[in-house]
Amino acid sequence: MMQFPARSENEALARVCAAAFVTPLNPTIADITDIKTAISEAVTNAIIHGYDGADMDEPMVHMHLEMRDRRIFVEIRDRGRGIEDIERAREPLFTSKPEQERSGMGFTVMEEFMDSLDIISISGEGTTIKMTKKLG
Repeated sequence: MMQFPARSENEALARVCAAAFVTPLNPTIADITDIKTAISEAVTNAIIHGYDGADMDEPMVHMHLEMRDRRIFVEIRDRGRGIEDIERAREPLFTSKPEQERSGMGFTVMEEFMDSLDIISISGEGTTIKMTKKLG
């Protein structure tokens, strides 16, 4: 488990840590790229959407990684605003930030690159993204 301030530059930190974490399993470059991309999307969502307008001194993103039987379990959690309508947020091209030229493809990318995606969100309490990927 690691936590880091919800700043855009820490998205790269999350990607590098995830890549290093899976290295002992000798993953393919494609597997590493898929995991890093999905984590990037989840962390970016926490930073951009989860904490937007939140009145907090130092909002944090929490990342938990686990390995079992060549399967990677990823959990990205924030304690921000939460998602009002998860099904709508999962729709390709839907964005709550069109003025920031957001593509609205974050959850679609996570679903495409990982084997499973679960979104747990409570308004005013935050969002947890759980993803799994079987390697090789």
